[in-house]
Amino acid sequence: MTHATVLADAGQPAGFDWPFFWHYLFSPSGVFLDGLWRTVYISVIAQLLGVLLGFAVALAQRSRFAPLRWGGRTYVWLIRGTPLLVQLVLVYNGLAAAGIYRFGDLQVGGLVFLGVVQAAILTLAVNEAAYMAEIFRAALDAIDPGQAEAAQALGMTPAMTMRVVLLPQAVRIIVPPLGNEFNLMMKSTSLLSVIGLQEMFLTAQSINSATFKTFEIFLVVACYYLALTTVWSFVQRFIERRLADPGQVIATPSLRERLAGGGLGRGTAGREGATLVGKESH
Repeated sequence: MTHATVLADAGQPAGFDWPFFWHYLFSPSGVFLDGLWRTVYISVIAQLLGVLLGFAVALAQRSRFAPLRWGGRTYVWLIRGTPLLVQLVLVYNGLAAAGIYRFGDLQVGGLVFLGVVQAAILTLAVNEAAYMAEIFRAALDAIDPGQAEAAQALGMTPAMTMRVVLLPQAVRIIVPPLGNEFNLMMKSTSLLSVIGLQEMFLTAQSINSATFKTFEIFLVVACYYLALTTVWSFVQRFIERRLADPGQVIATPSLRERLAGGGLGRGTAGREGATLVGKESH
């Protein structure tokens, strides 16, 4: 017997509860706001770590040393080939069950980092790094090799060549897919409920268990996720305009296209980014 049937039998109308919806949309509880805050800061920290680790993996894939190259390729193959949900369970529950490592609460000054938060950030960052590595690799490999050779002829070290010559050209085509990756990161935090992290989605599940307002509360959650991704779309577009080369016409998706699901996603970021860099270098 469904909840709607129970309400009908009790003489109550089984319809959409608009007062409940508007209340949680504009006056969310403190518990809900805590879940929203966790969603935001976990996404930001995991994305930053994922970018740094992804850049390191991309450099390993470009290394002259075969073990580093194969290590980087194996990492990307392994992480991209397994679901994030499985990775979360393996890292948080699997490591503890196998007696390898148990995430405990960490206190730094007056702040306490829960073990489940540490596991969530680590797993999301490691997962994101595999995708960022491919974005970095595609952008760097597409730049004309003659530019790196010219820099070395001028006496630049490999590190200086990367910092002064290669990265400034690559960053313009890395930013659009990077922005889309962060959008995906914020939405992927909803999977953290599987390890018991009280982020926005799991908070909504708890509210639903107490109120049985399933459609209303999860519609509120959808609105908040939409608000987060929309705000980031404005920020991303601003960054792209600031980094754009005034002498080049770079076709970046409009805000309307981003909200409709267009732009450079995980499946096309590397290919389209490589094409763009190749055109600029020639």
